[in-house]
Amino acid sequence: MNYKSLLASRLVSQVEGVSEDEIAELIEYPPNPQMGDLSMPCFKLSKQLRKAPQAIAEGLKEQWEAHPAFERVEAVSGYFNVYLNRGQFAADVLGEVFELKERFGSQNIGNGRNIVIDFSSPNIAKTFHIGHLRSTMIGNAIYKIHEFLGYNCVGINHLGDWGTQFGKLIVAYKLWGDQAAVEAEGIDELQRLYIKFHDEADNNPDLETEARLCFVRLEQGDEEALKLWKWFVEISLKEFEKMYALLGVRFDSYAGESFYNDKMDAIIEELKQKKLLEEDDGAQLVRLDEYNMPPALMIKKDGGTLYHTRDVTAAIYRNKTYDFEKAIYVTDAGQSLHFQQWFKVIELMGYDWSNKLAHVPFGKVSLEGAKLSTRKGNVIRLEELLTLAVEKTREIIEEKNPNLENRDEVARQVGVGAIIFSDLSNNRIKDIVFSWEDALNFDGETGPYVQYTYVRTCSLLRRANGGEGIELPVSSDALNLALLDDAEAQGVIKQLYLFKERVEQAMYKLEPSIVSRYLVDLAQSFNRFYHECPILVDDVSLRQARLALVKSVQITLRNGLTLIGVEAPEKM
Repeated sequence: MNYKSLLASRLVSQVEGVSEDEIAELIEYPPNPQMGDLSMPCFKLSKQLRKAPQAIAEGLKEQWEAHPAFERVEAVSGYFNVYLNRGQFAADVLGEVFELKERFGSQNIGNGRNIVIDFSSPNIAKTFHIGHLRSTMIGNAIYKIHEFLGYNCVGINHLGDWGTQFGKLIVAYKLWGDQAAVEAEGIDELQRLYIKFHDEADNNPDLETEARLCFVRLEQGDEEALKLWKWFVEISLKEFEKMYALLGVRFDSYAGESFYNDKMDAIIEELKQKKLLEEDDGAQLVRLDEYNMPPALMIKKDGGTLYHTRDVTAAIYRNKTYDFEKAIYVTDAGQSLHFQQWFKVIELMGYDWSNKLAHVPFGKVSLEGAKLSTRKGNVIRLEELLTLAVEKTREIIEEKNPNLENRDEVARQVGVGAIIFSDLSNNRIKDIVFSWEDALNFDGETGPYVQYTYVRTCSLLRRANGGEGIELPVSSDALNLALLDDAEAQGVIKQLYLFKERVEQAMYKLEPSIVSRYLVDLAQSFNRFYHECPILVDDVSLRQARLALVKSVQITLRNGLTLIGVEAPEKM
C-alpha cells in the first residue's frame, strides 16, 4: 500500500483547488515518530486557502473520517500529523516482503523498454586504476536498478581503443619497445612506453607530429599499424576482464571507438548535406556559438576523426540498433561540455530522440589534490587496491573468526564490497581525494557494516531452528504481527516500507548513493531493534513475529546490496 497516496486521496476533497498529486508531494515522513508517521505541513497552502497553517491543519482534523489504516490524527503548529495503525502497517509491509522476496522493491516502470548504458570505457594500453572504478560501479548500479524496475538494459563498454594515443604508442613501441618485455609485463610495459613518449616529446615536439601521422595511417588501414594496434588491444582486454570478474561486472557489448571507424564517413556526409559542417583552417566543425558553446570539431586538419565524430556516430548506430528509451553515458564531470556539444549536434541533425540522451557526470578522484594522470604515471592501480582490501579482510577474519568456512571467498566478498560501497556511498558528483586509510577503513557506515548486519540476520534465522521457513499469511494466529508495536520494530518496518521508494528515486535521479545510504539506515535501524528487543524469546507468537521482521530485513538487505553490485556473505 502507498500510504502517501492513500492519505492524499483522503484529504483532496477537503483542500479546494489542490490536486491529489500535489497533496501527495507535500506529505513528509517526520524524523521524530512523536510527530506522526506521516505529516503534511500546511504552510504552502496558507496563501492559496487564505488561512493560517494551524487553522488549515485543525480544519483537516475536524473533517477527518476514520480509516482502518490510520490510528489517529493531530494538528500541531501548522502540521497535520497522521499516525498509522501499527498492526496493519506491519502486516502490509512484511506481507509484501514475504510475497515478493528477491523482487521486493521492484516495479515494472520500464515495461520492457530498452535503456542503453555506456559505462567503464577504459582506454586500451592504460592501467585500470581507481579513477575507472567510479564509472564502472556507478554504471553497473544504474544498470541493475533499471533492470530491477522493469527495463531491458544494454550495458556497453565503449572501449577507448582508437585515437591519436595509438599513434603515440606505436611510435613509442617502434623506438623503444621490446616484444618480449610487452609479452612479459603486458599493460604495465605499454603504459611505461606511453609515459616515456610524453617525457621525450617535451623535448622533441616532432614526436607529436609523427604520432598524429601514424594514427592517420592506422585509420587508413596501414597493415603494420593495425597489427600492432590489435596486439595492444588483446593484451589490455585480458587485464580488464580480470578486473571485471573481480568486481562482478559484465557487459552486453564491447563495441569501442574503433567499431565505428567504417561508419563515420556516412555521418560526415550527412552533416554536410544538412549544411551543419563548416571549414575552419582545414578542419571541419559544427558551430555552436548561439548555444554558448565552442564549436564541435568533427574532422582535424590532417583528416583524422575525434571523440565528437565517434560519439555522434555511435549514438545514431545505437538508436537504430536498440531503439532506446534512454541512452545514459557515465563519465567524469570534466567531460560535461563535450557531451553538451555532441548532444546538440544530434539535435541539430534533426533527430527527435536527442532528448533521450543523458550524461551522468561524477566527481573526479585525486591523490591528495593531485589529478590522476596516466601520462605522468600518477595512478593507483585498482588491482593493488582490491588486493590490499581483501588481504586486510582476511587478517580480520583470522583474528576474529579463524574457523570460518570459505575464508578466502568471504575475504574477497567483504574486501571488494568495501571498496565498491565506499565509492557509491557519497553523491556521485562529489570529488574524492583518495586516501589509503579511508579506503581500507571498515568501521562506521561502510559496506562491511551492512554486510555484517546481513550476516546477523542469517545467524538469527539459523539459530531459530527453521526460522527461514516462516510462512505468512499474516492472518494466521501463529504470526501475530500486531505484536510488532514497539518503537524499535516500527522503526525497522518504516525503513522496509521506504525501500521501494528509494530505489525509484535512485533510478530517476541516476544516483546509486540513495540505495547505499538507505542500506546503512536500514542496518542501523535493525541493529537498534536487535539490541533492544530480544528475538528468540519463549513467547512463541512474539518470537515468530520478530523472526518475520528479521527475515524481511535479510531479504531487503540482500536485494539492496545486489542493486549496487555488492555481494552478501551469509557468514563472516
